[in-house]
Amino acid sequence: MESKGTVAEIDRLERGLLLGGGKDSDSVDGDDDGEESVLHTASFEETEENFVKYQSSRWVMYSLLLIMAWGIGLLMLIYLPLRRYILRKDIRSRKLYLTPNAIVYKVRRPVPFPCFGNLKKEKYVLLPSVADIVIEQGYLQSRFGVYSIRIENVGVRRPPSDDLQIQGVVNPHAFRKAVLERLSHMRGEVLSKQVSTVENVSTPRFGQSSFTSMPPPRSLGHDSYPHLGEMAILRKLEEVGSSVKRVQTLIEEQNPQTLED
Repeated sequence: MESKGTVAEIDRLERGLLLGGGKDSDSVDGDDDGEESVLHTASFEETEENFVKYQSSRWVMYSLLLIMAWGIGLLMLIYLPLRRYILRKDIRSRKLYLTPNAIVYKVRRPVPFPCFGNLKKEKYVLLPSVADIVIEQGYLQSRFGVYSIRIENVGVRRPPSDDLQIQGVVNPHAFRKAVLERLSHMRGEVLSKQVSTVENVSTPRFGQSSFTSMPPPRSLGHDSYPHLGEMAILRKLEEVGSSVKRVQTLIEEQNPQTLED
């Protein structure tokens, strides 16, 4: 299991790659989306009321279970209005969109006591590291019509608990479809580049023989290529035999009588 510092360092490096390393990756600016175009944007606005009701119901259930534990549940019930305010600010600030190279999630939520400021979070998930987009809905979520999506990582360096989980996404199936289509397009581009590279390597240049790299037979020894050596010897014997026949024919034409005696 990796430490949180290692995971944070991976996130910082991923964002540095996406933004070209020209900006400080430790600063979070909600209005700065980089230079990449947005292919698909998820919405949270339509599920605001259902999301707040769902989270408030969970809070009340936990409060009732803890109401007899030193009054902790009672304090949680008193804190409920402030909790609802934080949930509304949270879901209204969420941004989830797809770029050509990554899935970007940004949120700016108040801390448990809003007078102390906001908590900013910005998450970049590189598309090549995405294994799947899982859509989840539990029993209580189904009662309020709330969906959650979980982005599974394919990399071996990330533990499964580090998967990005986001609740309250409107029409999560459309977002999943957009991500999978973009992944399919990227893999098709990579495959076409590999095929073109192989074709360029295997195709010989114009005017150049594909056998130029083969050394001439004269430089090859008989031990390495015995068949070539035997063929050369046979050709030599044939040449010698034809030369002997030509000489014999010339002698017979010049001295026919001597050969008859």
